Amino acid sequence: MSKVLLIVNPSAGGEKAKSFEDLAKKKLESFFDEVMVKHTEKGGDAAAFAKEAAEDRYDSVFVMGGDGTVNEGISGLAELDYRPNFGFFPLGTVNDLARALGIPLDSEEAIQNLDINRVKPLDIGKVNQDYFMNVVAIGTIPESINNVDPEEKTKWGKLAYFISGFKQLRDTSFYEFRLTIDGEERTIKSSTLLIGSTNSIGGFESILPDAAVNDGLLHLLYFKDKTLLDTLAAVPELITGHSEESDNIEYLTFKEIRVELVNPEAELSVNVDGDEGDELPVTIRVLPSHLNVYY
Repeated sequence: MSKVLLIVNPSAGGEKAKSFEDLAKKKLESFFDEVMVKHTEKGGDAAAFAKEAAEDRYDSVFVMGGDGTVNEGISGLAELDYRPNFGFFPLGTVNDLARALGIPLDSEEAIQNLDINRVKPLDIGKVNQDYFMNVVAIGTIPESINNVDPEEKTKWGKLAYFISGFKQLRDTSFYEFRLTIDGEERTIKSSTLLIGSTNSIGGFESILPDAAVNDGLLHLLYFKDKTLLDTLAAVPELITGHSEESDNIEYLTFKEIRVELVNPEAELSVNVDGDEGDELPVTIRVLPSHLNVYY
């Protein structure tokens, strides 16, 4: 008998969350013999529910919510010996993984278009002991993203991150980083580093045009800036996208990187899929084709 768990974040999707849940449950009932629904109440619930479903040998786990809830669902399954197929219905403001997988951003359309015969392997990123789906961002602009108000995200969607970032530009700081990339060390000076696993970052699908969800690689972009004028020249290139080095931006691919500050007394936190993460140093690596995902 086939079993599926649907994990729902009831605070996502506004007033329509309940109707979307009913539609999703009905859709899943057309594919699976048994559909279990659980609601999250606090951070960590989605990860715990997903892990329990894997331990109980469920065939699939689906998540309904924003990027944070989707990230939790994936984190709950990561590196387990048995990992159910994973699916999700987007209810967030940015929905980066949905964009990367070609899943409709309209929740009702995403539910109606679900076909459990469409499955592909998905790379997962790991930063220290945590997991990410899309991006680890480090530096001045990412620091400002850590401070984006949830109400601003609701009001402006993905633009909230860039509004906050541009406000921060006048206070741009430049850091000396020591990078160990697949065993090779280099020292750079930069205001901003982005490490992505998909082509969609912050809702912009052009930033890493060559990044695929299952290419077995992580993609690094960093500003080659030493002054505010350099930063201002790099930002437009970042938004239009890069798959090669330019005068303002460095681009490369790798499987594992360690990022640390040259000054051991300095402090800087990373941003992981839009949420504040660990302080440097961090080690980031890819888990290739680690999860089978519906698309």
